[in-house]
Order: sequence, then structure tokens, then C-alpha cells
Amino acid sequence: MKTILVVDDEAKIRDVVVSYLNKEGFQTKEAETGSDAIRIVQNHVVDLVILDLMLPDMEGEQVCQSIRQIHSVPILMLTAKVSENNRIKGLSVGADDYVTKPFDPREVVARVRAILRRSDAQLLLADRLSFNEGHLVIDSLKQHVYCDGLLVSLTPNEYKLLLALAKYPQRHFTREELVERVLGYDFEGDARTIDQHVKNIRHKIERDAKSPAYIVTVYGTGYRFAGGTI
Repeated sequence: MKTILVVDDEAKIRDVVVSYLNKEGFQTKEAETGSDAIRIVQNHVVDLVILDLMLPDMEGEQVCQSIRQIHSVPILMLTAKVSENNRIKGLSVGADDYVTKPFDPREVVARVRAILRRSDAQLLLADRLSFNEGHLVIDSLKQHVYCDGLLVSLTPNEYKLLLALAKYPQRHFTREELVERVLGYDFEGDARTIDQHVKNIRHKIERDAKSPAYIVTVYGTGYRFAGGTI
């Protein structure tokens, strides 16, 4: 049974979301502050975090970033902020999806299920891939990525995107193809979301993010993986 952490300082919102999740068979934990949320992720098994952006002790983006430093658990953000800049900011610090307030609790449950399906999907390839003389290593059994021997912290979607590209070196993928492979057929957001994930990955694995050696832009199409195996 999956455990969902619901983080919101409004008790009424927590009660509604928790009630719907429990009815659908999920276990739940609750937090009303960012510090409580971080503590729970550190000390308990959590499969997904539903995180409000407006918390009394810190911004939701800060909470998301702190969680990302210790765990790759998927994060669904709840927000009354609807600007594109806010969505991009959330994705850049590790959010996997957004739901805007006011929302239908059934949509939240549907988004949770979709994210967990993507998170649970097993990607089949060799146990360990090594590129560019061992600079980049992908261990698919542990779902870990290493650069120069150091573990790289990727979000679940970033890991899936990197792996989807690395499985087929030099193949050109459109953004729409990558959305289907990484975010799923039921993803209803903008395909440009892939661009932000690529930007995040480049900053984490490339020696020079402005001149990438791995995820290369195919102008007018999408992206391809250019790393050489050893």
C-alpha cells in the first residue's frame, strides 16, 4: 500500500485530500509546515508528496528543494499561483506535476495515480551503462546515476528522461515522444516541460551545461543522446 504525505497548512484541505486518498486505498501522513514535511520524509517511508506552495514557515519551492537533497520521492504541488514562471520554478527545483487551487479532489487522486504509475514503471536495459570513459554511469537496478564516481541526485522524471534517451544513443526524439515515454500518455501539460527537465539534467551531469556532451538539442525536433559507450 502506497503512503502519500499531504502537506498543507489548511486543515480543511488536508482533510478533504486525505479522505479521498484513503477511500482509494492509499495510506496517508499529514504535515502543516515545511519543516514537518522534511522531517517526515527523512524518517518515514513515503511514496509521494502532495505539497502546497504557500506554507507558514517556508516557501513550497524551498521545501521541495530540501526534499530533493535527501530523497527522489515524486512531488505533486498544490498552488494558487498559476503563472508560467512559477510552474517553471517549481519544476526546476524538482516538482513532478502541478494542480492549481481550487481543485477537484478526484483530479488530485488521478494525478497521484498517474505519477505513481510512471514512477513504478520498470525500464528494461543492461544493468549498468557507462559513457565517455566512465564519466557518466547509469545503474538501472539501483536507479542511480554517477558522474566521475559521485552519485547525482535526479528526480524520478529526470532519471526516466535520461534513461529513455541513453537506451537509444543518437536516435532523435521529439518532445512529444519523450512526454509519452517519461510522463505518460495521460500527461496534459505542455510538451515544453521536457525542455526544463533537460536543462536540469544538463546542470547535473554535464561538465559544461552550455556545450552538452550527452543530451544534445536537435533543432526543430527535440533531443538525442550523444554519449559514447565503453
